[in-house]
Amino acid sequence: MSLKAVDGILSSLKSCQTDLGTGMDIVTDIAMDLAETQMEAMILECAKLDSEINYFVDIVQQATAEVTPQHPEAMFSLSAKVKEQFAERITQLSNADLNNHQKVAAFKESIKNSLQVEMVNPMKNKKCNHHYDEEAILSLIKTKQSQKKRCPVVGCGNGDVKESDLIPDQMLRRKIQNQKRQSNKT
Repeated sequence: MSLKAVDGILSSLKSCQTDLGTGMDIVTDIAMDLAETQMEAMILECAKLDSEINYFVDIVQQATAEVTPQHPEAMFSLSAKVKEQFAERITQLSNADLNNHQKVAAFKESIKNSLQVEMVNPMKNKKCNHHYDEEAILSLIKTKQSQKKRCPVVGCGNGDVKESDLIPDQMLRRKIQNQKRQSNKT
C-alpha cells in the first residue's frame, strides 16, 4: 500500500468528520426547536391556568359581594352561579389572550433574543460548563446586579452566574471562526 493511498483515506476520513460535525449541528438545531416548542406549549398552559384562576377569583369575589346577610337563600344558588359564570368566561379565553399574557410575551422575547445573538467571543462558565457570548452574558449580569443571575441555559441548576466564573473559550472561538470561513466559501 502506498503513502498516497493512506493520504487519500485520511482525506476521506477528514471529510467524513466534517459531515459528522454538520450532522451533529443539525441534530442540535432540531433538539433546540423541539425543546422550544415544548417549552412554549408549557408556558401557554401555565398562562391559561393563571387566567382561569384570575377569572375564578374575580367571579367568586363578585358573587360573594352580591350576597348580603339579609338574604341567606341567595347562598344556595351561589355555587351554581359561580360555576355558570366561570364556564362562560373560560369559553371567551382565546389563544390571542394567552399569547398576550405577560409571561408568554417575555418568554417569546427571550427566545427571540437568545436566538439572534451570534456567538463571537465565547465564554465558558467554570461551574456548569455552559457557553455564552461574552457581550450577552455580561449584559445579563450587569442588568441584574442586585440579584442572583441564573444560568440562561434551560434546565441548568447553576443559580448564580458571576463574571469571575467566566473564562474565554479559545477552542470554541476557533471552531466558530472555522465554521464561518467554511460557510463563506460555499
